[in-house]
Amino acid sequence: MKTAEDNLRVIITVIMTFTLIAFATGVFAADQPEQVIKVTAKKFEYSPSVITIKKGVPVILEFTSLDRVHGFTVPDLDGIRATIEPGKTTRIRIVAPKTGSYDFHCDLFCGEGHEDMTGKIIVVE
Repeated sequence: MKTAEDNLRVIITVIMTFTLIAFATGVFAADQPEQVIKVTAKKFEYSPSVITIKKGVPVILEFTSLDRVHGFTVPDLDGIRATIEPGKTTRIRIVAPKTGSYDFHCDLFCGEGHEDMTGKIIVVE
């Protein structure tokens, strides 16, 4: 026959198990402050050109252009797209759903060398 003490142990065990699972799967990741990564765009490069982020963790990419209007697109990462204008800050929020390497590039022609304006977002566990 179960006692009240046995029932309490079961309840505490269930609560602790759910709490551990929630932390392990990132359920509470929304409580974390968003990481801000500053990115500059200029003829014909992004700096940094390789950006590493964690899966499921909110990140803000904060863009500034040093010279002219540029585009930013990551076709394979939820179709992320933005226009980066000089004198303005452009912010893009990303929460990557899976690990992998995602190419990005400028999609607004910015002169000879435009095709070299590329980079990668690397999403890790």
